[in-house]
Order: sequence, then C-alpha cells, then structure tokens
Amino acid sequence: MAGREKNLAKNTFIISLGTVLPKFTSFITLPILTGRLTTAEYGTYDLITTLVSLFLPMVTLQIQSAAFRFLIDRRDNKEEADRVVTNIVAFVVPVSIAALLVLYFVLQNLSPGIRLLICLYFFVDILQKAAQQIVRGFSNNKLYSTSAIVHSLLNMILLVLLVSVEDGGLAGVLFSATLSLLAALILLVIRGGILKHIHFSLISGALLKELLGYSWPLVPNSLSLWVLRVSDRLVITFFLGVEANAMYSVANKIPSLLNTLQSTFSFAWQENASLAAKDDDSSEYYTYMFDEIFRILTGMAALLIAATPFLFWLLINSKYSGAYNQMPILFMGMLFSCLSSFMGGIYIAHKKTKSVGLMTVVAAGINLLIDLLLVNRIGIYAGSVSTLVAYLFLTIERMVGATRFEEIHYNIKRIVLYLAVLCLMCVLCWINTLPGNIVNAVIGIVYACAINRRVVKSTVQMLIEALNRLHKR
Repeated sequence: MAGREKNLAKNTFIISLGTVLPKFTSFITLPILTGRLTTAEYGTYDLITTLVSLFLPMVTLQIQSAAFRFLIDRRDNKEEADRVVTNIVAFVVPVSIAALLVLYFVLQNLSPGIRLLICLYFFVDILQKAAQQIVRGFSNNKLYSTSAIVHSLLNMILLVLLVSVEDGGLAGVLFSATLSLLAALILLVIRGGILKHIHFSLISGALLKELLGYSWPLVPNSLSLWVLRVSDRLVITFFLGVEANAMYSVANKIPSLLNTLQSTFSFAWQENASLAAKDDDSSEYYTYMFDEIFRILTGMAALLIAATPFLFWLLINSKYSGAYNQMPILFMGMLFSCLSSFMGGIYIAHKKTKSVGLMTVVAAGINLLIDLLLVNRIGIYAGSVSTLVAYLFLTIERMVGATRFEEIHYNIKRIVLYLAVLCLMCVLCWINTLPGNIVNAVIGIVYACAINRRVVKSTVQMLIEALNRLHKR
C-alpha cells in the first residue's frame, strides 16, 4: 500500500498545482470583470459560464470522461489506446459543431460577432477538456496541470491587456478566454502527442457504443450535482428574496473550503481507484483508503469548525451575522459531500456510472423537495438542512452500494464516534460563546491531531528533514 499511497500523494500534489492557481487568478481578475464590464455585459458573461457548466455535458454526453477511464485500462496497448482516442475525437468534433451551429442561431439577441465568439469559446473549451482527459488517461498529470496553469495565466494577462487597458468589453473577455484555452489545447495536443493516436480507420461503432454506455449516465449526474449546488439559492431567492440568498451564499464560504480541498484529491483518487480495481487486494485497499480519508476529512472539518468564529470575524462583514448559524450544519453537509465524492471514485473505477447518475438524481430531488417543504417554515435553514440530508443520503447509499461489488469493511463504531465529536463541536460553534469557542478550539486541535497521528508524525519528520537540509547549506 505504501507504493499506492506515494503515487496518490504525488498525483494529488501535481494536480493541485493545476487547480489552485486557476482559482487564484480568477479571484485576481474579478475586479477587472466587475469594474470594466457593464452590468448587462457581466450578466451575459455569467450566463455563458453557467451554460458551459450546465449544457456542455449534455452536448458531448460526457464522453471525455470515458477517455480517462478507458485509457487507464488500455494505456499499455497502443492500438487499443488509439482506438479509444480516435472514436472520442470522431464523436466530439462533429457533434459539437452541430450543437454550436444551433446555439449561434438561438442567441438572436446578441450581435453576430459576440455570437461567433461565444460559439468559438464553447468549441475550444470542449476540445480542451477532451484533451485534458486524454492526457490524464495516459497518466500525464504534469502536462494536465501545466496546461491549466498556462490557460489561467494567459487568460489573466489577456484580460488585463484587452479589457482593462484596451477596454474591449465583453468581446475582449471572450477573446481572452478563447485564446488562452486554445493555447492550452495546442500544448496538450503537441506535448501529449494526441494526433499520433488518431487513425480514422479505427472508428468503431461497437467501441463508440461502449464509450457512450459508460459516459451518458454521467450527464444526469453532472446536472444533478448542479441542482444540488444551485437549487438552495434559487428557492431561497424566490421565496425569501435576494438578501436572504446573500446570507446563505456567505454562509457557504467557509464550509466550502472543505470541498475545495477534497476536489483536488478526487482527480488523483479516480486514477488510483481505477488502477486498484484490477488488483487482487482491491477490497483491502479501498477499506484502508476509506479509513484514512475519513480520518483526514473529519480532522480538517474539526479544525475549520474550531476556527469558524475567528474566520467569520476576520473575513465577513458584521451585516452578514445571520449567516453564522448556518455554518455548523453546512460543515456536516460538506463533509458528507466529500465522502460521497470519494465513494463515487470507486464506482467510477468499476464503471458503475448508471448507479452514480441515478442516485445523484435522487439526492438532488431530495434536496429540492426539502427546500420547497421547509423554506417558508424555517427560512434559510431549509437550504443548509436540505444540503446535509441530501449528501448524507448519497454517502450512505454509495457506502452500502459499493459493498455489492467490493468487500469494503467499515468500522461503524469509529465512524459514529468521530461524527459524534463533530456534532458536539458544531453545537458549541452554533452557541458561539467565548468559553465554548475556547473549548471548541482545544477539542478541534487535539481531536484532529489524535486521529491523524501518523499523518502529523510524517509531516513533522518531513519538515525537520527539510530544515536540516537548509541548515547544512
């Protein structure tokens, strides 16, 4: 297991470089977008980015996800790998062109130039995402992260030049986004050697059917995850107004840090889980990894809960004080969101995408139903409660469901004990008194370090070794 752990840690670090920087640059460029674009232009841009995340999975049937999963099994067989790449490209390109032609004529309210830029942006984005998944399938995670870094840095530079300096407006934003994506795509194609894998003589209806059979259930999964993230805000806005939605949005800021940290790990975990699925000791490995990840996530959650009173005072304006009491509930919701994502990696490893998609749809339905039933009774608490219940359902269902194809063993007593400690901390956080916050801080630090002794010990040893090397120099 040591080799697998080392590989997982390495991939997590490499991928994190390609996920953290884009988030940082998007934060830096936000003042440019809000300051230089008119309200109508910014609204149009926000709509475009929403359409990308919502409708592109529908256009491509998520077949780029099949590139990653199928290439993992075929990366050592050049002809089979070539067949996968060829069939994915042969599907994505014509389908995307057809869909974007329709989109061009649908966007009648915009000028022809803006419509053309939007369609070009969509097209390059589709190809770039497909290329990213192909290089990930070949385990070239360094190139994956490098392309993301090139995209984010170039986009930031172009935004400064075309929007801030030249005052290019929405057209400048779209041109910056398209050109930076194109640069990342070219890098992926050239450095990843993607073109040498494309041979149109290898187009196969049977293989394409197999690829789509894997990928299409991920479309409702993607849309349902979007519903899980957005439905709370839509319902709260409709019934309680934009001010209440602002409170709920602020309440999510600190708890969502847990999900942000987990999302980087998920990329690397999907590869490790898929590779382990073929091994004889896969059940033991999944059991071991669940235990480790559960310890790490609950430890991180404990530290964040303990730090919440200070972080809220430091980062959030006092006029949003009504958001504070939502956070303890949302922390538990985000914990279960991370756990369900981890278990989803095991389903992906076994190509159980239909189960993943179906249960995510059910969870989204539960989330929306609770929102509608409770919003007029308990206000914005409906959003936090529905998030917690939906992700708790999804986690339990995936944990139980995974035992049908893997002999994963869960230490239920330990799980209940760890969750009980977190619930106690959430209650103390919610009460929000100085003595309670001090007690919570002590509990959080001691608890996180105690259950992650091995990780803490390894980290301290690494720091000592690094300091010793610096001292010798």
